[in-house]
Amino acid sequence: MEELKNMLLDSGQILAVSRALILFVVGLLVARLVSRVFARASAGRFEPQQAVLVRRFLSYAIIGLFAVAALNQLGFNLGVLLGAAGVLSVAIGFASQTSASNLVSGLFLIGEKPFAIGDVIEIGGTTGEVLAIDLLSVKLRTFDNKFVRIPNESVIKSEVSTLTKFPIRRVDLQIGVAYREDLERVRGVLMEIADRNLLCLDEPKPLFLVLGFGESSIDLQFSVWTTREKLLELKTAIQLDIIKAFDEAGIEIPYPQRTLTPGDTTAPFPVEVVGPSDDPADPQIG
Repeated sequence: MEELKNMLLDSGQILAVSRALILFVVGLLVARLVSRVFARASAGRFEPQQAVLVRRFLSYAIIGLFAVAALNQLGFNLGVLLGAAGVLSVAIGFASQTSASNLVSGLFLIGEKPFAIGDVIEIGGTTGEVLAIDLLSVKLRTFDNKFVRIPNESVIKSEVSTLTKFPIRRVDLQIGVAYREDLERVRGVLMEIADRNLLCLDEPKPLFLVLGFGESSIDLQFSVWTTREKLLELKTAIQLDIIKAFDEAGIEIPYPQRTLTPGDTTAPFPVEVVGPSDDPADPQIG
């Protein structure tokens, strides 16, 4: 009789474990199915990052419910488990204040939406494409194919430039020309270069500015607009065009120069120009 009782208990335990495993596996399958259905239904209705977060929330919630049901089959007291989970959560909260700060910062990022998946951003000297915006960090892929993880707290505290927010970008070129050059002529040459270059946009129009008088040149800024996809291509192409056009037009881009005034007695170190000596013993500069 005792053996039969033990056998019944063992079979009952085996059935409970089997039901718990079945419930957990079914939970995984249901979570995956719901995630796929939501991905198809949300296509075009949600932003990529919002869709990813909702899919993860649904999956974890479904798996959690089935996991609780499985534990119930095994005879665990859910009240005790919830109490232990609460104590554990408090302990983890005190031990991971940085993670909590990143979590709150992640919620602010998701709500504010300064950038989205696929945007190119610049933050803290790092420039790259946004791969993911998670609750704890932002993942980037740099242009030299490095994976960079930036904590959300650092993103919130730093200045972030979104380079792909708008469809067009401006290229600013710093140019120096010799003082003897006719600036109107230089302006005409630059405008003609922009007009011929197919990568430059007609609107907004190119911008020509005189920045000031440098030590060796008149400093200019020439700015042209292009689509963001053609930015790097235009940066190289238009500078090559400027070098070629200036060479053909005889416009000088000067090297750094210094002017020395002979016999200037007011200078701290007067300079006197001395001609070649007839004495063969004197050193001469050839």
